[in-house]
Amino acid sequence: MKRVLIFFTLTAIIISLATIALAASIGQGKKILYIPIDNRPITLSQTIAVAEKLGYEVVVPPDEIIGTNLSIGDAEKLWTWLNENAVGASAAVISTDSMLYGSLVASRQHNLTADQILNRAKKFVEFKQRFPNLPIYAFGTVMRTPRMSSNIGYEPEYYATYGTQIFRYTALRDKLEINGLTRRETKEFAGLEGTIPANDLEDWFNRRKKNYDALKYFVELTRDYTFDYFLIGCDDSAEYSQTHLEGRHLTDYVADLGKARCQVMSGADELGVLMLSRAINRDIGEIPFVAVRYNAGTGGQTFPRYGNETISASVDGAIYAAGGFRINRNDRADFVVAVNTNYDGKTFEANLPGNVTTPRRGTKSFMKILTELTNKNYPVGIIDIAYANGADNALMDQLRINDLLFKIRAYSGWNTPSNSSGFLIGEGVLTSWMDDRDVDDLLLTRYLDDWVYQANVRRVVTDMLPKMPGKGSKGAIDEKMARVDDLTSEMAMKFVKENIVLPPGYLLKNILFTHPWNRMYEADVSFDLVTKDVSLNVETD
Repeated sequence: MKRVLIFFTLTAIIISLATIALAASIGQGKKILYIPIDNRPITLSQTIAVAEKLGYEVVVPPDEIIGTNLSIGDAEKLWTWLNENAVGASAAVISTDSMLYGSLVASRQHNLTADQILNRAKKFVEFKQRFPNLPIYAFGTVMRTPRMSSNIGYEPEYYATYGTQIFRYTALRDKLEINGLTRRETKEFAGLEGTIPANDLEDWFNRRKKNYDALKYFVELTRDYTFDYFLIGCDDSAEYSQTHLEGRHLTDYVADLGKARCQVMSGADELGVLMLSRAINRDIGEIPFVAVRYNAGTGGQTFPRYGNETISASVDGAIYAAGGFRINRNDRADFVVAVNTNYDGKTFEANLPGNVTTPRRGTKSFMKILTELTNKNYPVGIIDIAYANGADNALMDQLRINDLLFKIRAYSGWNTPSNSSGFLIGEGVLTSWMDDRDVDDLLLTRYLDDWVYQANVRRVVTDMLPKMPGKGSKGAIDEKMARVDDLTSEMAMKFVKENIVLPPGYLLKNILFTHPWNRMYEADVSFDLVTKDVSLNVETD
């Protein structure tokens, strides 16, 4: 009996040492080409950071040719850069929106002809012929359909006037195909068609058709293995909308490929990290097993804001996109996802006054799930979607009180629910290969962004904007930028000192928030996580 015990003990030690050795060498000497949809922190620097924790060199184009809030990006120069940098790469993770239009925003405003778009799309075939052994993990988007007429600068100009009507018109078109319309809706549909200028509506649908046809062409490139994987995201959508309609049709179009090759899912900003995660999992030959636990109540059937599918569909899609496999056994999973939803399935906005620390019915049931999982030392990640565009303050306060902030492996609650779920899974399935310091660093990034800024500091600073000297607003900070950055950083540090208890031996210093897109909607955060040797009273990097 003792010999058997010794055998299994030695076997466990050998496996553990082998795992540590593999983790230490996973990305060493390997580079991944990454072309993002734009230069926002979440789609660029924060996505890159995940792969860099594993030792990969993530090579990106120069800043001046990547899309920003001021520049649409330069598709032709991106193609040149891609060809010049492909030698020696282990994989290429590429936004097709950037390669066709320059960036995500540019895809909504372009005036390219169908032939110009197709000619750019065909460059993928030429690229694959030049580099036949380079895996290509591509991602593109079905154009969004904003609900409101307030998107001037990010949509065609006429959308600022007729956006609400266009959204409702396409929602009725979508519903007509699925369920049919009531007599009242039929009348409304006809009225909207007469209200929206015909030229504007024609322009909007023509631009979308060109994008839709390009996506179908990329599906064909996936069928002939030009793309190793193609992920299509439905940008800011709804249960009924033009985005949902096109997504439905594309889902039928790709059905023969299966989720192992191509899929359509809700979301856009998280597609890059999902494909980067898939590229890494394929590079190391891993298929992460992922288990999912939903909160009590509506749970996985929650139909969140800005999405066109249930959260369970988004989560399952993200798992397969990242190269993982969904299982039902927590004890056999490499990663366990816990999804925080409201009991009634409603999704609120995080930066509104109602997002308080008082526990709700759903908070209490979710904490029971987390306590059970963490007590068994499962590697847990939290998808926090009780609120959109920021963390659930009640949940975060309970994590603080119960000392669970750094006993999980990943967290996400930053933008739309599908953005949060996709980013959490893309990052989370890779944390098995990261040391605790790197995991804590990634957790802090999300806590500072999603909890500190999005759910708390942003609202306070936004309310103070009118009293600041100079020109500027929440959508265009302009002359108030220096004061906004300073005030945000100061308030964030104060919030951290009052609410975040770091693991023993850590100090958090030099928190700096900036607003690279000149708006309050998102921020970039940097910080120094310092290790303190208590015995010597010395700080080290």
